[in-house]
Amino acid sequence: MTTTRPGMILIPGGTFRTGSDNFYPEERPRRKARVDAFWIDDTAVTNRAFAAFVAATGHVTVAEMPPDPRLYPDLDPEFAVPASLVFQRTATPVPLDDFRQWWALVPGADWRHPTGPGSGIDDLMDHPVVHIGFDDAQAYAEWAGKMLPTEAQWEFAARGGHDDRDYQWGDELEPEGRIMANYWRGLFPFASQKPDGNYRTSAVGSYPPNDYGLYDMVGNVWEWTRDWYAMPKAADKRHSGACCTIDNPRGGKIGESYETPHGPKIGRKVLKGGSHLCAVNYCQRYRPASRSPQAVDSPTSHVGFRCIAPV
Repeated sequence: MTTTRPGMILIPGGTFRTGSDNFYPEERPRRKARVDAFWIDDTAVTNRAFAAFVAATGHVTVAEMPPDPRLYPDLDPEFAVPASLVFQRTATPVPLDDFRQWWALVPGADWRHPTGPGSGIDDLMDHPVVHIGFDDAQAYAEWAGKMLPTEAQWEFAARGGHDDRDYQWGDELEPEGRIMANYWRGLFPFASQKPDGNYRTSAVGSYPPNDYGLYDMVGNVWEWTRDWYAMPKAADKRHSGACCTIDNPRGGKIGESYETPHGPKIGRKVLKGGSHLCAVNYCQRYRPASRSPQAVDSPTSHVGFRCIAPV
């Protein structure tokens, strides 16, 4: 058995309660699960690490290629170009049920140009890499001799040995006024109250680790897992074991993950952990139990990843 892996933490196997009954429907119900031991990166993959991968392999990311016309036969030619979604802060309050108010598809936005042409990462090398599609994360993991975590592995690691807390550090978002993660402070999506005015990513390790020594398991960037998205009951039916504990659970089937039955047949994977755009007044998903579906070919400015390795 490998006894050390630089930049990774050994997570012991164990039984825990996954999900939450206190927040969003897709997290319910809480249920018992067990995972085997595994290694996990202590931070999200950074721009520095991803640049080394690209230099070694020549990998071209999803955001750097035009959409596949076979999947989007009715796509307006205006959008048939390399592009990615970039968060745009609004000038005033806007309805929170219309994400188009703050997301823009920006041609030329990619991991090297996180806010679009003219932007760069020279000062962001220790920030999480963003604008990464699922296949990009998978390719990096294979190059590094690792893999992406399952949703259960990710959540078990994020909880830091505690399955009875809303947040990875306890039941208060800001215990004694301390800021424990990079999330949106102020009224989303227009008023940022962070002292430095930054409302995007932060360097990995800028906030306290959890009790396993893992940084940014909540906030900063959403992180890819390798499980197809499904509501918990659909995902769990096939994996029930003795005493109602799910052994090394996996997600649903690809067909269950489609956004609509009649739309493009593009699978959605589970994202975990929330991001710097989660706020008290919108998307309180800066928690281990939080989960969100993301189309595998849809990179954005707030999605990254980290890897695991078997023991």
